[in-house]
Amino acid sequence: MAITSAICNSFKTEILKAVHNFTASSGNTFNLALYTSSATLNKSTTAYTTSNEVANGNGYTTKGNALTSVTPVLSTDTAVCAIDFGSDKTVTSGTFTIQFPAADASNAIIRIA
Repeated sequence: MAITSAICNSFKTEILKAVHNFTASSGNTFNLALYTSSATLNKSTTAYTTSNEVANGNGYTTKGNALTSVTPVLSTDTAVCAIDFGSDKTVTSGTFTIQFPAADASNAIIRIA
């Protein structure tokens, strides 16, 4: 299968039920895990899975690294959430960078308009 870029449907309702807290100083911890191209992840994904996750080693730990959360703000009339790793990650096959978009109404990784 393939990985489809989407915000999971379950997450959309969970944020309205106050299940997730993105406040930087007192919120939940969010991780970013790495998966192989064999992973099946899409809008129906409901939870972290180890299926087809990149294996421990070579600079990576399963379940991923914690993201740095920035308290949500308004960008014009759109609520946005900025999240980032805070630094580049390195693996044995080279260096790669995970770069999140700007926290604004047109680009933020999480936007509620």
